[in-house]
Amino acid sequence: MRHPFRNSLFAFLFACIVCIGHSQAASTATSSAQPPQLHGAYRFERAHWIYVHLEGTPQHIGYQHGYLLAPEIEDTFHAIRLETTHSNHRDWTFFRATAKNIYWPHIETQYREELQGIANGLNAHGIHDMDVWDVIALNAFMESGDYYLPWLERQHGKAANAKAPGNCSAFVATGDWTRDHKPVIAHNNWSSFIQGERWRVIFDIAPQHGYHILMDGLPGLIHSGDDFGINSAGIEITETTITGFKGFDPNGIPEFVRARKAMQYSANIDDFERIMVTGNNGGYANDWLVADNHANEVARLELGLKFHRLWRTKNGYFLGSNFPSDPTFIKKETDFNPNDQASSPNARHKRWKQLMAQYKGKIDAQLAQQFLADHFDAYSQKQGADERTLCGHVDISKRGVPEWGYPPYNPGGAVNAKAADSSMVGKMSFVARTGRPCGQDFLVGPFLAQHPQFAWEKSVLTDMKGNPWDAFQANDHAHSSTAAAE
Repeated sequence: MRHPFRNSLFAFLFACIVCIGHSQAASTATSSAQPPQLHGAYRFERAHWIYVHLEGTPQHIGYQHGYLLAPEIEDTFHAIRLETTHSNHRDWTFFRATAKNIYWPHIETQYREELQGIANGLNAHGIHDMDVWDVIALNAFMESGDYYLPWLERQHGKAANAKAPGNCSAFVATGDWTRDHKPVIAHNNWSSFIQGERWRVIFDIAPQHGYHILMDGLPGLIHSGDDFGINSAGIEITETTITGFKGFDPNGIPEFVRARKAMQYSANIDDFERIMVTGNNGGYANDWLVADNHANEVARLELGLKFHRLWRTKNGYFLGSNFPSDPTFIKKETDFNPNDQASSPNARHKRWKQLMAQYKGKIDAQLAQQFLADHFDAYSQKQGADERTLCGHVDISKRGVPEWGYPPYNPGGAVNAKAADSSMVGKMSFVARTGRPCGQDFLVGPFLAQHPQFAWEKSVLTDMKGNPWDAFQANDHAHSSTAAAE
């Protein structure tokens, strides 16, 4: 007697065994094809952010970075190369030579290995038009174009073409100013939109030596670049650049190296100051805002080239909107005008002080998100986004920002935002929004139709859509998002 059911069952079981065998073989092949340097590393995307977890030795961290972000690094490289060469009237060979001759001799071994690792990871992923000199030039693009090159031109008796830019609005507060009397830190990044749409990486780095880091950044950079991050020692770091700064030391340590080292090795505010000041080359001069979550202390380090000053308190706040504070420093190392109340830095400074006074004792991460999206012009006393509001919209300003060399309607402004309170930092987390902090869209087509003078950017300028706030933490995964409202 035949048993059709039994025959069917045998056929089904045989098919399952074959499928399992194929699946195991495919899994083995995939596992064996994955470079061993990627062990423990991963990436995912959420709320338009790219989250990458990197861990291990400097070589492994670099390789993981280059391999996992290869398409984004290549895209960012070509965009920054176009923008940098156009703005500075130098070809890319100049910036590669600067990387090799000016920066490389002053980069310590661990970061040389990480930078070379990025180049190796790119190559392993099939990107062959970048080497380590391109990677270094990308990391240093801000200090090369805006600090080293103007210094070099002045050394040869030429008028400097570039001006030190103004990037970012930020604050740090503690004590009587915050809801829980503990530190709150917040920052929005101002940049060109060429950079801004690409400034959407959350780096979660667990290095072999030093502290665990969570920071935002551009693909290919070993430092944050706009400098917002926290570490597992409870140190919170951000900054805003110093308008009109002049100075550079080609024999100093690159800013991008010092900034990364400070994020990785600072256990307190004194550590941060020491790392940033030691070997200071004057590149990417900033007012740094720092908080020590354990000591409940906040600080402001104004760092030029020959001059620096540290303010600190356990009951107060410090602000950043690209204005220097010390009168001696302003006179000796900048051409900043503190009396020009119509300027973007001074108008935003005034707005920050208004918000601190209005919300004293109530400030937390949720209010910080509102501050970073603020559209009140404290100079004109009117509501409406422009180059003087905390959420900057330079692209709609007929004035531009002349003190930074930005022409009218320059496509730039605030391009992302981050905030954290003490409880978040204790859990190695912060909230972040990529795109304009207010959530409004920037659309390339309508913009270029109105402003064809920026058509040279068309090949690398992309739409920057509004995105939601989201929370990220160390060792995060795609499924573990914590709503920002929570």
